[in-house]
Amino acid sequence: MPFRFIHTADLHLDSPLSSLALRNAELGDLVRGATRKALSRIVDLAIGEAVDAVLIAGDLYDGAQTSMATALFLMGEMRRLETAGIRVFLIRGNHDAQSQITRELTFPPNVHLFDGRGKPVKAGALENGREIHVHGVSFAQPHAPASLLPTFRAPVADAVNIGMLHTSLAGGSRHDPYAPTSVPDLVAHGFDYWALGHIHQRRVHQERPWIVMPGNPQGRDINEGGAKGVTLATVGEDGVITCEERPVAVAVFERLSVDLSGTDDWPGMLDRTEVVLAKAREAANGAHLVARLAMTGATPLAWRLRRDEDLLLGEVQNLAASLGECWIEAVELTVSASLADAGVDAGPVNELARLMREDVVTTHAYRAELREALADVLRQLPKEARSLLAGDEAAEEALLSDLALDGSDAVLARLGGEGERA
Repeated sequence: MPFRFIHTADLHLDSPLSSLALRNAELGDLVRGATRKALSRIVDLAIGEAVDAVLIAGDLYDGAQTSMATALFLMGEMRRLETAGIRVFLIRGNHDAQSQITRELTFPPNVHLFDGRGKPVKAGALENGREIHVHGVSFAQPHAPASLLPTFRAPVADAVNIGMLHTSLAGGSRHDPYAPTSVPDLVAHGFDYWALGHIHQRRVHQERPWIVMPGNPQGRDINEGGAKGVTLATVGEDGVITCEERPVAVAVFERLSVDLSGTDDWPGMLDRTEVVLAKAREAANGAHLVARLAMTGATPLAWRLRRDEDLLLGEVQNLAASLGECWIEAVELTVSASLADAGVDAGPVNELARLMREDVVTTHAYRAELREALADVLRQLPKEARSLLAGDEAAEEALLSDLALDGSDAVLARLGGEGERA
């Protein structure tokens, strides 16, 4: 019989989602509980496929705020695997190392938590007698600025060797480096499969040996978009490993674009939006779809869409609800049209638009004031969020330009639409 295992990482159980909860409490509840449901689905998959082991390559928890309720839920899932005769191999990642509760837990006998010494553990054997050994190294502290690869022992001779490592690789993350290493170094170490964790987007870096970053099995916001799942690996009698991706996400985040070019009425806009949402909903493969809509193109509706953003959001949210298990996280407008195209006789507003774009938003004083306001906002955000919004000076300047133009367009849309609204 072949040896089969599931490789996952970065579940971040019960991670907080305050921004979603503030905008939509029901959506916040859905996604907040999704990390638990994703783990339950992984356990269901492991039992259904009768795998021999589940490998969790770090960041099972979400840091210091881990609660006892989270820990008890995890213990229940591990016992389900124990009852099914499935072993679990676990390493601590940078977030796990922040949690005191994780250090106090007593796992069931089927769970092996690796320490920082890299000692291999026999996980099983093929029918021909060839053994399977799993190697792993846990984070002792929340930061690991140096490579942990030297901590691993040499491959066990005449065996299939699987390594577990939580790492940013070399330049593989927008965050600080964690246990940095490189694909060539991993290849040179001689293992047959590297079960990695830390980066939340799936990527198979190499086959033979397999070097797999499975991504997190459940996205938590729009920056963790796309299909999410785990890797199901099979070690054949000849020692050759094959892999496939299996979806487990409860909710899938997607950025969707709705081209409104040539659309000149509100029903037409909703029709185009429905087509895009329905297609994405079908592609979600049974998971809830959480979408951020970007409406683009040149349309006479541009001014009305900007003026009535609250109505627009309500309309598309109702549209999404009618499709079932479909949610709108936000709507972004990059539509364009002149006031004349919108049928508005607004000579003074057109002149104001020109003045704002040419004589106001480009001035040093205006940019300095806008930069100061942006700095106040960024100071209140976590480091990771700051990096996403304005990771360097060029990104900050681009963000300032977008904010200035979007703000002026919103003001002009209201001014240009006052006559129509009346």
